Amino acid sequence: MANTPSAKKATRKIETRTAKNTARRSRVRTYLRKVEEAIASGDQAAAMAALRAAEPELQRAAGKGVFHKNMADRKVSRLAKRVKALSA
Repeated sequence: MANTPSAKKATRKIETRTAKNTARRSRVRTYLRKVEEAIASGDQAAAMAALRAAEPELQRAAGKGVFHKNMADRKVSRLAKRVKALSA
């Protein structure tokens, strides 16, 4: 258990940061799921719109340290490739 005032403050900060990171991670997963569903339905226009909405969320989460930057870039790249393949 935290005894010093600084340790108590650190505990409060960790709880706040954890809650924010959990919300960010959940929001990104929701956007990614929407892209996946649009790809599965075969609708390229909907998939492209979903990807355009998901990319900034992913990059924002990576910028905040929730995800690694390379992981976010890799996901966007792979999703874009799959959306582009719908037209072929």
